[in-house]
Amino acid sequence: MRSASRPGRTLGFTLIEMMVVIGIVAILGAVAAPHLGATIKRQRIKTAAFDVFASLTYARSEAIKRNTTVTLTPAAGGWNKGWQIKDANNNVLRDQKGWDNLTLTGPNTVAFSGSGRLSAGAGTPFSLAGDDSYMTTSRCVMLDLSGRVVSKEGAC
Repeated sequence: MRSASRPGRTLGFTLIEMMVVIGIVAILGAVAAPHLGATIKRQRIKTAAFDVFASLTYARSEAIKRNTTVTLTPAAGGWNKGWQIKDANNNVLRDQKGWDNLTLTGPNTVAFSGSGRLSAGAGTPFSLAGDDSYMTTSRCVMLDLSGRVVSKEGAC
């Protein structure tokens, strides 16, 4: 394609101009990549904390709806490996998978009575933290005796 105003010249970018643009994009990507990695790891902890929060809220609402005890118990390898929500007849209501590269500690079991209050597991919060040595982000999911769930950033 030839330009109408300058015969003999084509429209477009030269190889040097393209290489300069690619170099600038590479530099900006190299600067942003470490921050993106830390953001992703913080988001994983937030997502895991939300899963704990949602499961506790679900167990409490099922206990109230069914007017019976509903328990939240860790999987065979501990809370990191996941947990199950069961009703009084030992029927599994929900099965949650665990996460890699996260540390999740909590009570041995959490049981909600038919009124939605805690019948066992009160006082011991769920603590979530990353397994990376440079990652200091942690979250805490707590329950009060009335069964209300609260999540906050930081250690328990």
